[in-house]
Amino acid sequence: MKIGIYPGSFDPPTLGHLNIIERASTLFDKVIVATMVNGSKNSSFTMEEKADFLRRMTKHLPNVEVDTFGGLLADYVSEKGACAIVKGLRAVSDFEYEFQMALANKKLNGNAETVFLMTDQHYLYLSSTIVRDIARHGGDISGFVSEEIREDIVNKLYQPKE
Repeated sequence: MKIGIYPGSFDPPTLGHLNIIERASTLFDKVIVATMVNGSKNSSFTMEEKADFLRRMTKHLPNVEVDTFGGLLADYVSEKGACAIVKGLRAVSDFEYEFQMALANKKLNGNAETVFLMTDQHYLYLSSTIVRDIARHGGDISGFVSEEIREDIVNKLYQPKE
């Protein structure tokens, strides 16, 4: 069985993330979407909230599993018996960082290949940061996130002006 791991902070998961998950699900027998702690970012949502969001967003994909992890991705890939790490790329700036991470993961786990999927053109500009900023200011995020999670994001982030 070919297993791909799609790791990320997913804070919150966007339609761009969902697009990568859906496409990866056609390439692998099983895709594990793994939300993790990113030490360089302050999360707005807990790992459990993000995992719940991802489960609701991917319920239509029978070969997708959602998990959480901490520690080294290379170790997690071994633990799950995966053959690949799936990463979405929006721009050249994403590639530079992800290329370095791919090389480091390959050095730590010689069996961990990294597969890069280019983001669909409709989501090139989209990031979790943009979604959080729009939601905090009461903007409409319905074109950026899955309907299943939109209200939860708005309820947590929106702070009306008094």
